[in-house]
Amino acid sequence: MSLKRVLVANRGEIAVRIVRACHALGIEAVVAVSDADRDSLAARMADRAVCIGPARSALSYLNVPALITAARGTGCDAVHPGYGFLSERAVFAQACADNDLVFIGPDPRAIQKMGNKLEARALARECGVPLAEGSRDIRSVEDAARIAADVGYPVLLKAAAGGGGRGIRVVRGAADLRGAYEGASAEALAAFGDGTLYVERYIEDARHIEIQVLGDNAGKVLHLGERDCSPQRRYQKMIEAAPAADLSEALRSQMQNAAVTLAKNIGYRNAGTVEFVVDQQRQECYFLEMNTRIQVEHPVTEVVTGIDIVSWQIRIAGGETLSLEQESIQPKGYALECRINAESPQHGFRPSPGRLTAWNAPTGAGIRLDTHCYAGYMVPPFYDSLLAKLIVHGEDRAAAIARTRNALAGFEVRGVDTTISFLSYVLRQDEFLDAPVNTRWLEPCAQRFADQHAA
Repeated sequence: MSLKRVLVANRGEIAVRIVRACHALGIEAVVAVSDADRDSLAARMADRAVCIGPARSALSYLNVPALITAARGTGCDAVHPGYGFLSERAVFAQACADNDLVFIGPDPRAIQKMGNKLEARALARECGVPLAEGSRDIRSVEDAARIAADVGYPVLLKAAAGGGGRGIRVVRGAADLRGAYEGASAEALAAFGDGTLYVERYIEDARHIEIQVLGDNAGKVLHLGERDCSPQRRYQKMIEAAPAADLSEALRSQMQNAAVTLAKNIGYRNAGTVEFVVDQQRQECYFLEMNTRIQVEHPVTEVVTGIDIVSWQIRIAGGETLSLEQESIQPKGYALECRINAESPQHGFRPSPGRLTAWNAPTGAGIRLDTHCYAGYMVPPFYDSLLAKLIVHGEDRAAAIARTRNALAGFEVRGVDTTISFLSYVLRQDEFLDAPVNTRWLEPCAQRFADQHAA
């Protein structure tokens, strides 16, 4: 391994995950922390922690010069961006390269190409990857109206530079188009500095399926199977699973092959995820986007394949080639991941920062917990509310669900509200138990839970 010391340019559970991966490989880890994270678990575990600024993300975790200075000043030879923050910013990857730092991820060119949804769609089209009916960029409400009429309502308005569910609106008729266009464009401009939108056919009965890929410097690209990320609230994933149940082998193979083809076409290096939407009525799949980073939900793939994805990120960045072969990668069993957030589901999922007065996590066979929390930890109000990811593995879907329900029942957290009770509720719903649900199912489920638990 050519890398000796890595700056972890992130926080929370993913920072802990990266520190552990570095140490397992015999690499030193330096964690960049804001003032609010000086006493974080990642800071305690790392070989060294260096403060990069105040609590506000714009002045710390999004501050490229501060991160570069921290990496160089502590003698790091590489930077791992984790997910979120600067992980998909080509400017950060380029700044690392300009300062002789290895960016543990793809090169800036690949990030740039996949970061703009319109450019990504154009590349997917060139590769023969299936796309839902839609448009290139639209510049006015009139453009949107013309294309929507051709595609047929309902349609989605989507931000070209978007992600994380921002800059997206469902439009069910022409009368709603202007308000949706103005709202989506304004939101996209505020979030990404670019208000450009495009139109896409809206699929009512859709599943969100993603393919994990790994690519090395020699041009080898492998897929590690798929994940089902359909249970979502406001386009935010809450439960993920691997492999995707009740998916035809034809669709599974089509998405896996398309993901590898796309990654090879752009010379993709490191870990990435190609996302698709599956129209359950038509039994067709369509390219959604490519995430050029590690995903929050990567552990479900790790536990069913036995492959340490974060370790491979570091190894590939250090110059290693993939020793894995596609035919040897076969999922075993079924895994679920539940996101434990500091939120109050009975009150519209409002954030619930505060001090954890108790933290008693479940343990046992088939149970993994990725977290940065402990009793006494102060959950800050400045960042994403994710506290932990509960990953549970079973021999099949029924076994994994049963084991997850038991694990959630034994998960004690006090001091803040969490999503544990809601996740337990979801995993007891007949619709969830009987078959995989679509992307629209969780919203009314959340409303029923809130109605039943309203004080």
